Amino acid sequence: MDRLDAYTDISIRRACAFVGLGAVTVMLSLSFDPVLAFRTGAEIAAVLAVGLAYAAWRAPRRNIRHTEVYAMLRGAGVPANWLSAEVNRVQIVSVLRARLAWHAERVAVTAVALWALALMFWLLRPG
Repeated sequence: MDRLDAYTDISIRRACAFVGLGAVTVMLSLSFDPVLAFRTGAEIAAVLAVGLAYAAWRAPRRNIRHTEVYAMLRGAGVPANWLSAEVNRVQIVSVLRARLAWHAERVAVTAVALWALALMFWLLRPG
């Protein structure tokens, strides 16, 4: 189970890092206006949080063989018969759903913090 948690986290963090890098790039390009930069970053984070929450909701309906976690477990030498057993499929789905929900919560908190920064810069803006 620890290996499953670790691989699930790696898979989700890779996706979040890719989106986060894009958000930081957009925010830096909009740095001339901090309100717009932080608001745009918050909107990107909110879309990512919604996507993670949707993926968590959809996880039990998904074919596990089409996930990156399944490929990582196969690459780590986990036997195919272990991965195809119904009990273990349910375990994979429950871990995947729990980790996706956990990351969705953290990204949502990040979006709220970015909106708060945008509001703070808007309130402190001269004029």
